[in-house]
Amino acid sequence: MAVKINNTREYVFTEKDFNKLRKIANSHTGIIVTDDKYDMYYARLVKRIRTLGLASFADYVKYLDANMDSEFTPFIDSITTNLTSFFREPHHFEVMKSKIIPEISARPDAAQGIKVWSAGCSTGEEPYTLAITMLEGLEMVRPAPKVSILASDIDTTVLAKASRGIYEISRVEGLDSSIKRRWFFRGKGNNHGHVRVSPELQNILEFKQVNLMEKNWPMKNKFHIIFCRNVVIYFDKPTKMNLFHRYADQLVDGGYMILGHSESLQGMSDRFETIGKTVYKKIK
Repeated sequence: MAVKINNTREYVFTEKDFNKLRKIANSHTGIIVTDDKYDMYYARLVKRIRTLGLASFADYVKYLDANMDSEFTPFIDSITTNLTSFFREPHHFEVMKSKIIPEISARPDAAQGIKVWSAGCSTGEEPYTLAITMLEGLEMVRPAPKVSILASDIDTTVLAKASRGIYEISRVEGLDSSIKRRWFFRGKGNNHGHVRVSPELQNILEFKQVNLMEKNWPMKNKFHIIFCRNVVIYFDKPTKMNLFHRYADQLVDGGYMILGHSESLQGMSDRFETIGKTVYKKIK
């Protein structure tokens, strides 16, 4: 192990403590925690130790073991990393508008509504971007099918922020002026310097905590499109293969799955065909 232990810190954090905590994280979420996350674990979890009034990381490990039902969510919220932006990896949304939306909206089952899942939605920029893309992409379709988007994450803190739909104005400065005018409202008074997403976007979104490692996902309906971008990079190969298989089961026949720019299905699944850069279509 290449962890450099710093014993001059406020709380002692041993290699044993780190190994126990990352083992818990991996067993419950599938996330691979590498040695270089040692400092990050200290910085993120020391706040929980102070809040709980504990004396050491060893005490926190014991507390977590004894109070898994109540402490697991704050533990995961503390150690997960959330990096996102509106229209991140824009080629995906271009493919959505040019190919995926026209193709799906022409299917007979679209009359019952188009269902989309943003798995690992973080603070909400991705699902709101999906909502904008879907609604704009369906403007020329008559009659336009209804759209529902499930936005899920394991981190309840980011889900709470996402559901509010309020962002610093700097988060949207790079967007086209037409998008900003139509889909975002400038804050006034106490909300000066912020924007709020349009209620039209919020109305088609549902935010829900979902642990991708759960044996049974809470969703009963199948989806036409699943976005799972920059999530599986944290998992080992067997976990990825199992997850892709479950995603295929959760998609309608001919449904689409979109991964992040550094992710691939090569050698992972034979249930999809590639139709674009990290864009896949279910074939079986």
